[in-house]
Amino acid sequence: MSKSRYISIPRLAKILGVSRVAVYKRVKKGQIKAIRIGHTFAIPESHVLNILGKTLGQEDKKQIDDAVKKTIKEYGQTLKLLGLE
Repeated sequence: MSKSRYISIPRLAKILGVSRVAVYKRVKKGQIKAIRIGHTFAIPESHVLNILGKTLGQEDKKQIDDAVKKTIKEYGQTLKLLGLE
C-alpha cells in the first residue's frame, strides 16, 4: 500500500491565498480532487502540485499533445518553410 499525504481545505486555502469557501466550491465542482473523510475533505499533496503548476497531470499532458498535433496538422507545411529560412 502506498503512503499518500493529504492536506486539509483550510491549509490549501492558505497556500493558494483564497478563502476556504472558494476551495470548497472548487472541490464540490470537481475542479480540485479530494476525498471525503467523515465531514471533511482531504486533498492529495500530488494534486496540490498540479494546482500550483509545479507538475503536469495526465489530462494536462494529453491536452498539450492534442494541441501540438492539431498545430502540426494545420500548419505543418508553413512551419517547414519557415524552418528553411
